[in-house]
Amino acid sequence: MLITINEEECCSSGICAMTAPDVFDQRDEDGVVVLLNPEPEPALHAEAQKAARSCPSLAIDVQEV
Repeated sequence: MLITINEEECCSSGICAMTAPDVFDQRDEDGVVVLLNPEPEPALHAEAQKAARSCPSLAIDVQEV
């Protein structure tokens, strides 16, 4: 799995960080998504995919490699 984010599209909802805290966080100053782990281990794949699907601004892209 390879994850990329588009900070410009992020609406700072925080759903990603709540859904997959080992993969995503938020910047303190503006709440924009921070990608902690662009290639998470298989145990985190379901959480990362759920976070991407739940993103209201579609700022997260998940690709299976």
